[in-house]
Amino acid sequence: MPYSDKFNEIFDRSVTDYHKTDNVDAAMINPYSEGTIECFLYKKNWIDAVQWHLEDIIRDPAIDPVEALALKRRIDKSNQDRTDLVEMIDSYFMDLFSNVVVLVDASLNTETPAWAIDRLSILALKIYHMKVEAQRKDALSEHIANCTKKLETLLTQRVDLSAAIDQLLSDIESGKKYMKFYKQMKMYNDPALNPVLYAGEKKN
Repeated sequence: MPYSDKFNEIFDRSVTDYHKTDNVDAAMINPYSEGTIECFLYKKNWIDAVQWHLEDIIRDPAIDPVEALALKRRIDKSNQDRTDLVEMIDSYFMDLFSNVVVLVDASLNTETPAWAIDRLSILALKIYHMKVEAQRKDALSEHIANCTKKLETLLTQRVDLSAAIDQLLSDIESGKKYMKFYKQMKMYNDPALNPVLYAGEKKN
């Protein structure tokens, strides 16, 4: 089975499971064993699903400003959690391919496998929600037609991205490409690196 088949299967399962309650505060029940790549992928998509809906909520023009600020803080934490999981997934692949003999003319890809897989996770959510829009009973026919066309594009994009990810992993596995990834080192969440945060600490 191609790697991407498993990735898409896990992402679709997570999206379906999330929408059983469609509640950003619902507890995640991960069906996969802790520490496995399947567990990481499911958790990654669940976080993406929750954040997707938080982004919807915060755009409500009537939202209370205090609530909006709390949501912004929650989204910031979610972004950091997503980044941490992507790096864990890349660490898995680094270990998986650690014994591969890299060819002399091997090249470096523009992004790591996990960041490409991250896009595949988001695509699963886009496909789910665009399908919902394309099947709405209360929408105008023009809306249905536009969303149906967009859904077709998203499905094609998933086929193409899946193939590209499988090719990348195959090339790494055969030594044609090699992995090298850097931690994102996001500065705005770090009290030691964000000038606003460390300036505030000095005042206190």
